[in-house]
Formats: sequence, structure tokens, C-alpha cells
Amino acid sequence: MTNARIAAIDVGNDSLKGIFGKMETEINILNVIAKDVEDRPIIGIEELDNQNPTDGIHIRVHSPTLKDNNSIYRVGHLATKSSHSTELDPGSSKSEEDQTLIMLFAALALDAAREENKQIFKRSNNVIEATYTLGTGLPLREVKEGKDVGYRSRLLSSVHQVEFLVTPKYQGLKVNIKFEEVKVYPEGFAAFINLVMDNNLNIINKDLIDKRILVQDIGGLSTDIAVIKNRKVDDDKAQGFNLGVSESLEAIREEIRSRHGVELDSRRDVVEIITKKNDRNHIMVKGSRTSVHDIVDRVLLELAKKQYRHLRNIWQKNSQTEICYFIGGGSIILKDYLKTLNNNLDGYNIDFFEDEKESIWMMANAYYKLIADFSRRNQKEKQSEEQKMAKTK
Repeated sequence: MTNARIAAIDVGNDSLKGIFGKMETEINILNVIAKDVEDRPIIGIEELDNQNPTDGIHIRVHSPTLKDNNSIYRVGHLATKSSHSTELDPGSSKSEEDQTLIMLFAALALDAAREENKQIFKRSNNVIEATYTLGTGLPLREVKEGKDVGYRSRLLSSVHQVEFLVTPKYQGLKVNIKFEEVKVYPEGFAAFINLVMDNNLNIINKDLIDKRILVQDIGGLSTDIAVIKNRKVDDDKAQGFNLGVSESLEAIREEIRSRHGVELDSRRDVVEIITKKNDRNHIMVKGSRTSVHDIVDRVLLELAKKQYRHLRNIWQKNSQTEICYFIGGGSIILKDYLKTLNNNLDGYNIDFFEDEKESIWMMANAYYKLIADFSRRNQKEKQSEEQKMAKTK
């Protein structure tokens, strides 16, 4: 048995992004769950074993931290096929939702069950004992309200069990998850770390390190604007808002359904229509290629105006700001609208990440940098303590 395995997990409102170990494993799961009211039909085991486990996550979750304990869930892609799937609602707190924990435990169990990790975790009779050092985050608003403390202690205080039911490759396995340590970071601070430092926390962006910058992170349910000066996040001036892209995506999905009779499985389907390279803002209606450009433009421009208003208000209160970086999945969706508004209005110095993966994975990468650094320092302290003890004997 080795030390606790490192996990950095961003439970985003659109999807969970996880990085594990020495960055050798990445997991991306759509943030959709469906409570199973009836047993999932067993498909042929041979067919099941040829599938990717993340496409068929079917689990029972046992944890005293859950309001609804010991229930069965379909998670991610499989959940979108259910008529009663749920995505996080606007106005909800990430730290207080069962869904956040179910996603988190599912990702850790998927990592623990991998064949390659048989040497890391103890296994007996299909039960895996998995211990992790976890780096994760919460929206700034929730951290300011102190919700990170309760969230962390709920994770640390219990053993959480995930039992794989009809899941490809892992059917019948149980994973007991324990945490050696949990660090919960405010999302804006994490974004800054990712912008200026490499995986060993060496400064890689000297131009940026002493600038006064804003980082506007647009997520599904919330927006965080971090105010950074003197290499620190100014907690008093940083702000979080209950404004994300989920509600707008839901409005587009609903209007497509009512106007064209087309039922989209999840908000992710709407995102794909909006962002795809070819045939952007088009859907198929009864086999005919049909534009939904007018619906998308109207709804997203309205949201972009609200986001721009937040930027303007924060910039006015921090007038010596030099640049604002837009990050997160929401900024990819709103990029063109925000750029147009900015060109026509204030002309602030704003920037976006052209690499979509970099923008979407920014939080997970930042949590990884922070938790890996914490783990390294912890190991050094333990070793030096052990050496001192050995000398005194």
C-alpha cells in the first residue's frame, strides 16, 4: 500500500473534470444524474464489457453525508437517457447539493476501479479500499459564506461507498473512499494560480504576476470575478454572482422544443449546437437542416449584457485594473457576444483563451497544482519528522 492518491476534481455545472495520480488519468463526466426508480435492464455482459465505463455509470452510493443515502443513480451520459434526469438548478449551492457529492464519489470510484490501479489500492473480494488527498473548489460566494468548512468536514469525517451495478467492466465492484486530506479552494484564486504558475508552482508568466487583473469565471450556475493585486486575491473586492449560462441554455432548449418539436437530452446538447465548428446554430427537424440562430442570438446576447454589466461595475470599483481574463465554459459560449459589446461600448482590455480545453480544464489543473504542492510539502515534513524521531532513539 502506498500513500494516498492525489485527486484534483472540478465539479463544474456542465461536467466534472478530474485529474488523478501523477496526471496520468483524466476523467470527464457530464454533470447529470437520474435516481433509478426501476432496475436498469441487464444488457449482454459481453456487450457491457466492450463499453467505456464512463458511458454507463450505474451506481449505488452509501454515505452519511448524503441527504438521500443508499440510493441508486445513473450518472453522466447514461442519465441523459432517463426521463427524470436532473441537472443543478440556478440558485442552488454546490456545497449543499447531493448531486455534487454523487458526481465526486462516482469519479473517484471510477479512478480507483481502474485495472492500472490494482497495485495502489488494497482489494479483497471485489471491495477496493481507496484513500485520496483531494483538491477541489467552490464558487467564491459559497466560500465567503463559510460553506467550504462544512463541505470539507463532511468529506473527511466518513467512509463513502460506491457500488457499481450495471456498469461496463466494473459491475459488482465496491469502492470504499476515504480522504487523508481535503483542500477546498475558492475558484477565482485557483484561476489566478493556473494563469501564472506551472505544475511545480514556479512562476511562468512574469508579465502577469505583478499586474492588477480581474478573472471573470462564467460557469453554469454562477459567475466569480476575482480581483488580483500584489499577487493575491482581494477577498473583500472579489465577488460572486448567481448568474451562469444554465438558465439561458435551458431557455434555448425549451424554445427549440416548443417551436420545432425537437427534444434535446441535456444542456450539453444545446452547447454542442452553439459551439460546433460546422453547421453552428443548426438542428435537424424531421431530417431537414434548420437554423435556430435567432433563438440562440436573442437569449445569449441578453445574458452577455448582464455579464458585461458585472464586469463594468467591478472595473469601476478597481479602476487601476490592467486586464480581465474570461475563463470557464460559459465564457466560450458568450465570447463573441462579449467581444462585440466591448468593442461597441467601453473597450476594456479583455482576453479569452482560444484553446477551449485549456479554458474548460483550468480549474481542475489549478486544483492539481495546489494539491500536488501541498502533498509534496506534507511528504517532506513527514520525512523530516521521521528522521528526527530516528535520531532521538
